[in-house]
This record gives sequence, C-alpha cells and structure tokens, in this order.
Amino acid sequence: MTDSPPESPLNLCRVGIGHDRHRLVAGTGPLVIGGIEIPFDGHLLGHSDADVLLHALTDAILGALGRGDIGEWFPDTAAENKGRDSKEMLRVVLEKTRDTPFRIINVDATLFAEAPKFSPYKQPIRDSIASLLGIAPTRVNVKAKTGEKVGPIGRREAIDSEVVVLLELLSS
Repeated sequence: MTDSPPESPLNLCRVGIGHDRHRLVAGTGPLVIGGIEIPFDGHLLGHSDADVLLHALTDAILGALGRGDIGEWFPDTAAENKGRDSKEMLRVVLEKTRDTPFRIINVDATLFAEAPKFSPYKQPIRDSIASLLGIAPTRVNVKAKTGEKVGPIGRREAIDSEVVVLLELLSS
C-alpha cells in the first residue's frame, strides 16, 4: 500500500473543519472577530487575541492539509504567543503550507453568540478573511447564530465559531 492514493476525482479536493470557543468577559479590551475589532462592552479571554473565527479557520486549513492543529503550531504555554495577533498566526500557517499542491476554494464560517449581534459586521469580516487568504470575498461566507438563551452561548459566557474550508488540488 502506498501513501498516495491513485488519482481520482475524490482525491482532487480536501475538506477541513475547525472549531474554537473562548470565554466572553466584561470589561475593556478589544473584541476581535475575523480580524475585525467589534465595538462591545466585553472581550474574549485567551492567551492570544482570542479571535475565535481566525482560530477555527486556521484549524480548518491545517485539518484539510493533515498538518495538525493550531495548538501544536502556537501553544498557549509559549510566551511568544501571549497576546499574539491571530492574523499573524494564520499568515504563518499559510506561508509554511505553501509547499502543498492545494488552494482554497471556499470558506463557510459560523459564529455562535448571543451578543453582540454580528449582522452589521458580517461583510467586513468576510472581506477581512478574503484579504487574509488572497481570495475573492464571494468565496467566503459568514453566518451568525444565537444560543437561544441556552448554554454558555445563550448565557453570554462564551463565543464559538465553526469553519469549513474546501481545498482543491492545483493542476500540474
């Protein structure tokens, strides 16, 4: 048996999924989602800037490429990751995975938060992600869901994000 399966239509694409959750706390500090600062009376708690959307996106890309996860690349025990910008982490992953023969086809992202309301920020977040990835905004979708006042999302204790990416094998 070989490492590489024979070429077939199923081997031309890869899918990755990423998930992240951070605790939502009151007080000052920026709330950064998808690389965009959102005005709000709270922020996410984390070792880095706690951008749940970019963390889930980074994990989805790493998953599709079979390259581990964000915690392996940027451990929260490393001092250099304290307060680190998630846009920088995504850029590092994109740069260090350029040796793969895949390109991003599309991104589908969902934010889970009771508050703030993300409707006014979905397009700027979409544009930010597209710019970071070097793809058209039409290839990025951002959705927002509430917790219906149930669980840590509904009680405004946390914000979650899930992201799915589709990669396509570049033609040779």
